[in-house]
Amino acid sequence: MKVPYFRPSLSENEIEAVTAVLRSGWLTSGPRAAEFEAAFSLAVGGRHALAVSSATAAMHLAVEALGLEPNQAVLVPTMTFAATAEVVRYMGGIPILVDCEPDTGNMDLQDALRKLKLANEGELPRKWPDTAGNRRTALKVVGIIPVHVGGLMMDTAAIRRFADDNDLWVVEDAAHAFPSAWRANGESDWKQCGQDTADVTCFSFYANKTITTGEGGMAVTASPAIEERMRCMALHGLSRDAWGRYSGGSWDYRIVAPGYKYNLTDIQAALGVEQLARAEAMRLARERQAERYYAELKGLPLSLPTRPGPDRRHSWHLFPIKLNLEDLSIDRDEFLDRLREGGVGFSVHWRPLHLHPYYQEVFGWDPDDLPIATREWVRLVSLPIFPSMSEAEQGHVVHVLREVLLGTAPR
Repeated sequence: MKVPYFRPSLSENEIEAVTAVLRSGWLTSGPRAAEFEAAFSLAVGGRHALAVSSATAAMHLAVEALGLEPNQAVLVPTMTFAATAEVVRYMGGIPILVDCEPDTGNMDLQDALRKLKLANEGELPRKWPDTAGNRRTALKVVGIIPVHVGGLMMDTAAIRRFADDNDLWVVEDAAHAFPSAWRANGESDWKQCGQDTADVTCFSFYANKTITTGEGGMAVTASPAIEERMRCMALHGLSRDAWGRYSGGSWDYRIVAPGYKYNLTDIQAALGVEQLARAEAMRLARERQAERYYAELKGLPLSLPTRPGPDRRHSWHLFPIKLNLEDLSIDRDEFLDRLREGGVGFSVHWRPLHLHPYYQEVFGWDPDDLPIATREWVRLVSLPIFPSMSEAEQGHVVHVLREVLLGTAPR
């Protein structure tokens, strides 16, 4: 048996919805994109929603709308995908990398405070703006971009307090976190990720995310002004989109800013509408798989993911284990080779940003600057978890894991 790392969950409803768009004669952003935005807005508490081509696009539009300027700094977790920091660089900004919590992998706000102070004093990053031997200057830190790793939400109230105390805006990288939710202690009502948790929350609908449009994303904000700016900039800075011009309105438009090309097509949106209707059912399927992993992997030389407390609803986009390498005779790379030989797909989330050449060479980050991420990432492995994984497939994953781990543990 071979078990892929991920397999999309697509029903006949999705196929029929996409086919209907193809037959409609309108393929780009139009009525289905508007329908998807309205449905997603309701799903996350009635906020303004903008459908775009990716979560990267959503974050780029967000930092632009919030006024990020060249040489201003933004706190970004080192334990994240490239996009979280790249959007800061798109605007000429400087990512200040923050270490992670050892158990969850989420941003450590205590380290964020340390890095904020060092940046304000001109001590970080080491090679900026001192690349030409110029006198170091203090950086102005203006924002923070937290990431909910794997779909386990950070304490959003703590993030907001941290941001308010330090006069920062918050853009939430929620690429993994739909439909994650939270509630205050003692409260019975859940609030979705994106419901009053940031200035802008950015979701991903990439092929392997919790709901998919193949490629795509959504930006959610409570601010009409931010939404208006993002919507304008998402389509070349035009005053009116194509649907508005060609569906019975005036042909005319005005260029009000040099914008981008970040719109989501109706083909993708039709897929998204149907996926959205099944989002909670798919989350529950992944939750059941997570519980089976907890039950069947206990006692092995590894650490299992942090369980969500009663105030968190996990999306279970990832199930990341950590190998207890001190109890094994192989390293992580050899372990992954054994999984591959056993027909088990996997991924690693992630090589931290400070260990990539760009951030080392341009900004001078080194492994000792972020010791927790440096230590933990060599132990990380993400196991298959997706709604259509059968019990037999998950059983095969567990069998191979047990065989490899018990066969390579010192006796």
